[in-house]
Amino acid sequence: MCGRAALTASPEDLRAAFGLDEAPELAPRYNIHPSQLLPVIRTPGKLELLRWGLVPAWAKDANIGQKLPLARFETIASKPAFRDAARRRRRLVVVSGFYEWQRAGTKASVPFFFRRPDGKPFALAGVWDQWASRDGELVESCAIVTQPARAPVAAVHDRMPIVLGNESWSEWLDPKVTEARGLLGHQRHELAELIASAVGTYVNDPRHDDPECLRAAGAPIQGELWS
Repeated sequence: MCGRAALTASPEDLRAAFGLDEAPELAPRYNIHPSQLLPVIRTPGKLELLRWGLVPAWAKDANIGQKLPLARFETIASKPAFRDAARRRRRLVVVSGFYEWQRAGTKASVPFFFRRPDGKPFALAGVWDQWASRDGELVESCAIVTQPARAPVAAVHDRMPIVLGNESWSEWLDPKVTEARGLLGHQRHELAELIASAVGTYVNDPRHDDPECLRAAGAPIQGELWS
């Protein structure tokens, strides 16, 4: 599902990982949630911040973005909210990891944090759009593309964001390529693995945004991301 994310990588690591023109001046974020700003790349070499929760250009009210933080891979090409963005306005969402919650029967759900084994930042598939109000206010917003979960995420939740290997970044960002589903169809073998660690319920409160969000509450789960 991916309703929360984190970006704790250093400016130097971000510059090296994504070939940025300059190291971004970003404070570490441990608990980014919809309606806040997500770090994204729309143009190679440039990191920007867009509101998380896509507001289509045709929307009457920007509040629709609260309902559209995620775009399902299965319907992205046909759903009106995402269809045009998927064809021509794709971007990379830059993260150090994302959270998923595992249901535990009648007990509170358990949060897990998924990251690369080396701790380096990576990219999630996303789309963006620009909306203008009647008085000229411009809102640039985005959504994360999701798919049915695979190991190790499948042990925790039934859906997950699509992780893009760096071999496909330039094609995903190319506005001349208009078939998003075709681009995503061959991504499932590009990233070797993620690891997951149970974290404490401190992260459940969206007002919390500090290293305590990542404090481990159990042993890590390891496994290949793609089967």
